[in-house]
Amino acid sequence: MSARPRPIVLDDVSKAIVEQLQEDGRRSYAEIGKAVGLSEAAVRQRVQKLTDAGVMQVVAVTDPMQLGFFRQAMIGIRVSGDTTRVAQALGELPSVDYVVLTAGSFDLLVEVVCENDDDLIELLNRRIRAIDGVQSTETFVYLRLHKQFYNWGTR
Repeated sequence: MSARPRPIVLDDVSKAIVEQLQEDGRRSYAEIGKAVGLSEAAVRQRVQKLTDAGVMQVVAVTDPMQLGFFRQAMIGIRVSGDTTRVAQALGELPSVDYVVLTAGSFDLLVEVVCENDDDLIELLNRRIRAIDGVQSTETFVYLRLHKQFYNWGTR
């Protein structure tokens, strides 16, 4: 059994920096510095430490539909055998953007982004269900994204 990493405790200034970037990931270090009371260089150092520690990433979040990916789904997967091996194989599929080991009705939950329903069928039948150990799947097709939340952990 592997040990769970200890959570990093952020001081109020680091939390404020994270919040500034959650509001606008393109915000300059100088602008963030003014908001949190630090120099641009100090903000740059803190952001670097936070990213190096794996506390945060600064990335572009896209709208899949605007990029031509009109079908998103969550797939519940039941596995026989080693769930971590199956999770690894799923994580290597380009259409898969999220893999989590779970407890309950499913062993794994996988979020996928596809161009259309035909691509989703192809992914399910020829890629996911073909992985050794995949026992069964249940697909939950997204009709509309109601909420997407990225600013957890600072308040």
